[in-house]
Amino acid sequence: MKKNIILTLLSLFLLQSAVFADIIKFVQVADTHFKSNDDYRAEVLKKTVKDINREKDISFVVFTGDNIDSPKAEYLPNFVKIINKLDVPYYIVIGNHDVFKNNGLSKDRYLEIVRENNCLYRNKKTNYVFKKDGFVFIVVDGAKEIIPGSTGYYKADTLKWLDKQLTKHKNEHVVIIQHFPLISSKIIKSHEVYQKEKYLDILDKHNNVISVVAGHLHSNSEVMRNGVYHITSPTLLNEKPAYKVITITTTKGFSPMIYTELKETDMSQK
Repeated sequence: MKKNIILTLLSLFLLQSAVFADIIKFVQVADTHFKSNDDYRAEVLKKTVKDINREKDISFVVFTGDNIDSPKAEYLPNFVKIINKLDVPYYIVIGNHDVFKNNGLSKDRYLEIVRENNCLYRNKKTNYVFKKDGFVFIVVDGAKEIIPGSTGYYKADTLKWLDKQLTKHKNEHVVIIQHFPLISSKIIKSHEVYQKEKYLDILDKHNNVISVVAGHLHSNSEVMRNGVYHITSPTLLNEKPAYKVITITTTKGFSPMIYTELKETDMSQK
């Protein structure tokens, strides 16, 4: 009798925990470096899209910058037409290879081309917020369009905007998505964020950020700092092309749980 009571109480606890749990599963594709005149890169991207479409329970896909190999406007339409084949919504982050205003591909023009080739894509700014399945996602732009370079630069007004958004969503779980990582197990001085301490100070002010998801370094790294899980994912153009599936679960009264899986694209598929 006592054993049955314990099992019943345990079942009620697990049921209650499930009721208060928020779960989301999404895909990050990093540094595709797409070129229209490169058949292999097009094939990798097309087969990655097919692979992602076979994944179950994916809420969305995010492309975390360096989506095209160099800031050439003619590359972008073909990139967008391929990722339009995704069965779920996608979101785009700007990387240092994506834009160069003096070359005719400013951030505004970049987003215009995306919208011209996908009428469902609504974002007109490179810093933006979207919500999915009880989570808040904040896309933060650190790319330079005047003098592009490998160093990330989060401008003062961008950091002020981020601080405001984190305050606005103080009672919600937040995931930040960007191109340039703040914290990584791999240190490359030429690829670090300029005055990143100012950015980290903002993160330390708030307790609602679960994770910062980035790319740029072409390497795989996951580091916890002050309760924030910093995820950096490798380029899709690795010797074995891969993308990352990220699952986050938050349950009232417990710390968030983050599970990541690096999945290789099946290049043998037709």
